[in-house]
Amino acid sequence: MNEDELVAAIAALTGPTSHVLVGIGDDAAVWQPSRSRRSVISSDALIEDVHFSRAWMSPDDIGWRAMASNLSDLAAMAAHPRLGTVSLGVSPEWTSDALLECYGGMARCARAFGLDIAGGDLTRAPVLTIAITVIGEVRASNCKTRSGARPGDVFAVTGALGASRAGLDVARRTVQLDDPLTAIALAAHRTPQPRVAAGRWLGASSHVHAMMDCSDGLSSDLARMARASGVGARIERVPVADAAAAAAGALGVDPTAYALAGGEDFELLVAVDARAFEHLSRRFHARFGHPLERLGVARADERVVMVNQGREEPIAQTGWDHFSQ
Repeated sequence: MNEDELVAAIAALTGPTSHVLVGIGDDAAVWQPSRSRRSVISSDALIEDVHFSRAWMSPDDIGWRAMASNLSDLAAMAAHPRLGTVSLGVSPEWTSDALLECYGGMARCARAFGLDIAGGDLTRAPVLTIAITVIGEVRASNCKTRSGARPGDVFAVTGALGASRAGLDVARRTVQLDDPLTAIALAAHRTPQPRVAAGRWLGASSHVHAMMDCSDGLSSDLARMARASGVGARIERVPVADAAAAAAGALGVDPTAYALAGGEDFELLVAVDARAFEHLSRRFHARFGHPLERLGVARADERVVMVNQGREEPIAQTGWDHFSQ
């Protein structure tokens, strides 16, 4: 396909839009933001063989996960997804069919969470490069940041951790798991589910003081929230997904350390007023069918530690860092 034909095919994949007045095909997109909400904007870039590889992911999965990682950033701010733009740098190794399959994964994920793809750009590149910008809307009173945690707050996450890392290890053939856990792990890695609904629900509570997603691993993201909030953390437990526990066992490593370093689970990390946590957790379980997993507490000193057999040990930041891998 030439560029115009490819743009037309992409426009057909995205389908009709509900928030965009002028979309794909013009020089720029036009939309009407809400007067009563704040706009939340996030951008992310993903590079082939850095963030993903066709060796263990289909083009459709690559597209889904690229969009899901951006939607997770909106979820962390309690925002409702509205529109996004997608810019692609395409290498000669990618056929038109493979590229459209990748774009189809992005479009499918966007539709699943109410986001309209409003446009973007196409260019040549040495490897496939995906740059996505997303815009969401949130009530000013509901918007959460990572800097609001207070001493005494309870740190918690919206689900067990490490399944995506287990999926990566399975896809790379580093470990072998039983069939049910293999499917769960691969789905967690290839088609993760951003916690958009949970983010909006938690954002509506005044008892939730801070929130962010766990895209880089809990060990790194907890330290970031603590640092941004000017607090420390005393962690008593880490909820480990069954697939992660099995993968860690197969590798002969500690399951807690495996889950702490995992990343790309896209669960949300929250700091909740301690007096309200039990009630909020019960309501969360009733709404989403699983518990809000307590990790530990924020404290006034700035140390981030794990309790191990009654002793406090510093938590090493073993999650993803673009510039130290």
